[in-house]
Amino acid sequence: MVKKMFFTSSLMIRFVLTNFLLTAQTNNASNLKNDTMKNYAIHYKTIVAGDINIFYREAGSKDAPVILLMHGYPTSSIMFRNLIPLLSKKYHVIAPDLPGFGFSDAPARAKYAYTFDNLAKTMQAFIDNMHLKHFAIYIFDYGAPVGLRLALANPEKITGIISQNGNAYEQGLLDWSNGLVKAYWDNDTKENRDALRKYFTLDGINFQYRQGVADQSLVAPEGIYIDDHQMQRPDNVEIQLDLLRDYRTNVKLYSKFQAYFRKYQPGLLAVWGSKDPYFSSAGAEGFKKDIPNAIVKFYDTGHFALETHCEEIGQDILMFMDALGLNN
Repeated sequence: MVKKMFFTSSLMIRFVLTNFLLTAQTNNASNLKNDTMKNYAIHYKTIVAGDINIFYREAGSKDAPVILLMHGYPTSSIMFRNLIPLLSKKYHVIAPDLPGFGFSDAPARAKYAYTFDNLAKTMQAFIDNMHLKHFAIYIFDYGAPVGLRLALANPEKITGIISQNGNAYEQGLLDWSNGLVKAYWDNDTKENRDALRKYFTLDGINFQYRQGVADQSLVAPEGIYIDDHQMQRPDNVEIQLDLLRDYRTNVKLYSKFQAYFRKYQPGLLAVWGSKDPYFSSAGAEGFKKDIPNAIVKFYDTGHFALETHCEEIGQDILMFMDALGLNN
């Protein structure tokens, strides 16, 4: 009888221990999964930079190296909706909306000067308030002159540069407006300003997304229509015309950007839509003149290369980031 009871007790103890171990393993797996999902999840936040509420998307472990994604015209951080999940598995990814774009504040023109210097000033406040000590920066379109101004002001913070159709060379500029932009830069008249309004329409935005794309079915319509919806906000076309007028100041800064490249030799990856109607392949090749070790990759697509080649670009960025050795 005693032997039988001992045997039964032993079985019970083994059952309890096994159940405990299985439960612990399940809880550990569940916690690991929750932690992993927490890292991969995209969080949507707002922070005050200067007097401006800046919306941003954030994902990845906060202990990982930072990649700051700078969007261009006419879009916002939504252009990175497919890229962020690819990068956040290994990196801390932050994608803000510039003032006047996306879900960030769009102050009245009388209260906020829509110039690239001022956008950079606001984004400087953003990186300061986010306490970003070191970061790689992804620059695209308007995000390039803003991001490169940040690089000039914070060379010690920049761990690498990814330029996706983010131009810094005069040979990269294409005359997409048949001289209308140049005329506007030379003379800010009502006639010259009004001549450019047709580009701030749904047709103009469609052109940006679709020109140079071989397979049009790869272009998701929601990005285009969200951008157009934002464009229809009161006074937004005037804001965009102000910025287009000020773009001439970026061209004047190209020599300073290039001097920065030569002095600091940052790791640089250019990922370029080869059929971009705004910035030619010569602009991408220009980086190699000042940074001999720059990596330049072309994709058979247009301006918004992430819309059609996000997976390929994402993998190229991960390889580039790994080569920088930031995770070591």
